[in-house]
Amino acid sequence: MFRTPSLRTHLLLLQVGIVFLVISVTGVVAAYLQADSIRDAHQARMVGVAESVARLPSVIEAFAEENPAATIDPIAELIRQASDVTYVVVTDAEGIRYSHPNPERIGEKVSTDPSVPLSGETFVGTEQGTLGTSWRVKVPVWSNGDVIGTASVGVLESELTADLLERLPILVGWLIAAAVVGSIGAFSISRLVWRRIHRQEPEQIAELLQSREALLHGVGEGLLATDRLGNITLANDEAKRLLGIREDVLGLPAAEALEQPIAQLLLERPADERLVLAGERILLAKVSGATVGGSSVGAMLVLRDRTELHAVLRDLSGARDMTQALRAQAHEFSNRLHVISGLLELGQAQAASAFIGSIDTSGSPTGASALASVTDPELGALLLAKGAICREKGIELVIDSDSVLAPSEPSLGRDLITILGNLIDNAIEAVVHQGRIELLVCEEADSSVLIEIHDDGPGIDPAMRDSLWELGTSTKAGNNHDGARGIGLALVHRVVTRRRGTISVAASDLGGAAFTVLLPPPAITPANATKQAAGRS
Repeated sequence: MFRTPSLRTHLLLLQVGIVFLVISVTGVVAAYLQADSIRDAHQARMVGVAESVARLPSVIEAFAEENPAATIDPIAELIRQASDVTYVVVTDAEGIRYSHPNPERIGEKVSTDPSVPLSGETFVGTEQGTLGTSWRVKVPVWSNGDVIGTASVGVLESELTADLLERLPILVGWLIAAAVVGSIGAFSISRLVWRRIHRQEPEQIAELLQSREALLHGVGEGLLATDRLGNITLANDEAKRLLGIREDVLGLPAAEALEQPIAQLLLERPADERLVLAGERILLAKVSGATVGGSSVGAMLVLRDRTELHAVLRDLSGARDMTQALRAQAHEFSNRLHVISGLLELGQAQAASAFIGSIDTSGSPTGASALASVTDPELGALLLAKGAICREKGIELVIDSDSVLAPSEPSLGRDLITILGNLIDNAIEAVVHQGRIELLVCEEADSSVLIEIHDDGPGIDPAMRDSLWELGTSTKAGNNHDGARGIGLALVHRVVTRRRGTISVAASDLGGAAFTVLLPPPAITPANATKQAAGRS
């Protein structure tokens, strides 16, 4: 069965083929240049010989003699032998030879056209003569400003070919040596490439790449890698989703493509896991160094989404508080039932009725009537739940009577839940017990949203106000080993920033902290415009 050659064999054959092709072309070009060089050398010598003959006084004077050939032929023959040319022929203006290597040709008319030298020009070219095909030069012989004849010097083409063949063995030797060296180099390179790809064949490499892509894009964690220069070399689909980065980040510096806290993690490479914010997502990040062959080649960032988990934990904390509140209310209700039962057994029905009328069964925050103007059911439920928690902790939650809110878009309602939930929780933790929290949430005439939350807790240290919105910054005492603190205010700041709003903190008239959030009107869309028109009607 036919077996496909290995990658190393393919590389070797390809390179050897390229080497031989280049050497063959080089050899042909070199031979052509060598032939030109030989021809040029002969031409220079022939021009010199022809002009020397044409200018010899004895040759010019012999033209006036009765038998010019008797004087010119011996001179031409002597010059021919000395200059190593095939012939030196001198003719008169009619083309009659006065010299020729074959004495029998003297006195005959030349077999080629002498018109060019007779016109005063120099002729260089290949022509067929009595001695054969030759490379020749013809120059005019001048006397007193007139052309009285021609001097022709030539070399047979066969002699030029013989000169080229004498030099070809050296050229061929160099070409063979180059071919041998090129073949050895091709073998070495193919072996080196084969080793560098860990002796894998193309099919195996393709399978590895497919498996790698399937693994990287199939895992639930986000994976992002950088090289030793800090440029992004890998980012799977989950990492792009979690970090909110675009598709073409490969090759970009991490400091340019990623948010500053995440880029800083890749630079510092802490040993422990860290909570980070990417946009409004809460991520658990772990950075490790990437090494190959014992040397560092970059860093690997593993990201896990903790946004939903954080929301569940927050809901669980709220549910725990609600459970404690309900347990306390049940205990209180049981005690009241015992009082009513005792009064009835004592026949004090009027006293029992008065006692029942004195019981506050609302459990709602002070100013709860303002909730009627908060038309979003989720926001209303949130405020009622927070009121119940405050009531159990002995905290008075007061909702300003000016609170009026009807969110014009669902996303605004969700963002307000995030903002209010975190700010109220922050105030509850600051007040702890027997305190007061005042809340104002209203929609202005220009559709902007104003939120103000005041508490009578210890307040915010002015030195912390600049870093209050950074992830991990917390005003609460105690350790933060679980990373649960320092997230709420950072998340609120991200949401407010995304909505092009502002958030500030100052000292409250109640003695604690006052948080003020102002969200500009939502961008006008056809859907929003329809809702606003319906509201005005």
